[in-house]
Amino acid sequence: MKKFDFKKYVEFKVYSVTTIKKGYGFRVLLKFADGSDTTQQHAGFCSKREANAQRDEIIGQLHAGTYIVYGKIKVADFMEFWLEEIMRPRIADNSYNGYKNVVYNYVNPQLGKMYMATLNQGYIRKLYNSIAEKYESIARLAKTVMNTALDYAKSKNVIAVNPAEGVPLPKKIKKKPYRELKIDVSKTLTLPQVFQLVEASKATPIHMQILFAVLMGLRRGEINGLKYSDVDYINRTLKIQRQLGKKPNSKAEDVPPKMLTKQEIKPKTPSSIREIPIPDYVFEAILEQRRIYEKNRRRRSKEFRDWDYICCSTYGNPRSKSYHQKYYKELLASLGLPDIHFHQLRNTYTTILLKHDFNIKGISHMLGHSKEIISADVYGDTAEIIEDCLYAIEPFMEEVLPESREEKYYDYSDPGKIDEVAGGFILYTFIVIFAIMCEKGRKRPEVFRGALSVKVILCYLVLKKAFCDFCLSGFVMVSYKAIILTFSLRMNFLRVADIEHIKSHKGEILLWINSF
Repeated sequence: MKKFDFKKYVEFKVYSVTTIKKGYGFRVLLKFADGSDTTQQHAGFCSKREANAQRDEIIGQLHAGTYIVYGKIKVADFMEFWLEEIMRPRIADNSYNGYKNVVYNYVNPQLGKMYMATLNQGYIRKLYNSIAEKYESIARLAKTVMNTALDYAKSKNVIAVNPAEGVPLPKKIKKKPYRELKIDVSKTLTLPQVFQLVEASKATPIHMQILFAVLMGLRRGEINGLKYSDVDYINRTLKIQRQLGKKPNSKAEDVPPKMLTKQEIKPKTPSSIREIPIPDYVFEAILEQRRIYEKNRRRRSKEFRDWDYICCSTYGNPRSKSYHQKYYKELLASLGLPDIHFHQLRNTYTTILLKHDFNIKGISHMLGHSKEIISADVYGDTAEIIEDCLYAIEPFMEEVLPESREEKYYDYSDPGKIDEVAGGFILYTFIVIFAIMCEKGRKRPEVFRGALSVKVILCYLVLKKAFCDFCLSGFVMVSYKAIILTFSLRMNFLRVADIEHIKSHKGEILLWINSF
């Protein structure tokens, strides 16, 4: 591989036109910041007038910074140098492998023998078309590679302009919005399914991975890179500042055995370094896991690797990126849950927050995105989240609930606070249960006498516990109306006919509320 020492010129001098080899030409002296210089010759002009015109153009390019200093570099040599020397130390191993595939299997075979200075939009368009005939995804990546590589070439005066700029992919390739996270809600879990998965995972070695993914929205590499030192036990926050993966240019002989893909590397992007609140449920699980960690450290004092990882083996070794796969798939199959990828637990977390009125900017920060790039049809699977009669009861609840309480948000990170406010919130849901449990035709609150009152009280307690469990599961600052609707409907109390019955007695229900 050829290596290049690109330098930026800081001074220049353009000599007058003179005769050079039976023609006319001129020379350009370039001085670099390190004190070195080089002289380039422009010759072969038939007349002095033609040479002077070119000289004036070169002077303009020198002032504009678009003068080509390194005009004799072939595409193959430049692309290999850019990939191996410039990009490989900066990008993750998976990204490098994708770039490598594009450069060595597509760009160099087609354009490699050309000089960089001769590239134009026609050649770039032809490259995209040839790749798109076989693979759309690789064509998209090729566009990224060429734009990035040629931008670098332009900054180093290898080319005057970036010929890849503005060249579109073939029309048959659908354009994707720039940096937009598109979530397919049909490939996420509903709340009851999440609770089911979390509960069942307690009997597996991946319980903590499940919690971090579905209740905090972390990536796989971030989960495996978490350490107990990242936990702020006072403020109950977690700092994400590393992930586990393969360092660029690393080899198996450079690291301890079985640690090639378990090296500590920087998170995916600068915005991925973040500090987020820990749900109480997860916080308690971390404390329990720490007790297990200390127990294993004492039992295996000689063999134990005290590296502080939360997700580790009984010997302290960090987990690999694919460790969870076997247990996760078995969990889904045994519970009869949709066969979704582990990463889609992160999408599940996002979708649930969106459905419960979380601010998109806040969600983006929690996920480690630099911008509000989330786009999801969050109501595409409404029937799977809440019962079909939601459309009928929600307008009714808008009228019944006091305006002062409507659309407020509360921080339920404190279990004591949850218990304090749960009663108040559930009270307004209670009217719905009251009306449904009334025998048809009986319109008075006297129905709360006798055995029926016991049933009503039990329903109230069940809802209150559901409310508390919901908050402790990590969904802090949620809309109380969303919780009420979700749990009351999920408990199968409501039917459309019941709602119509409630509406017909709205006046009595409002009077009953006011009596409290």
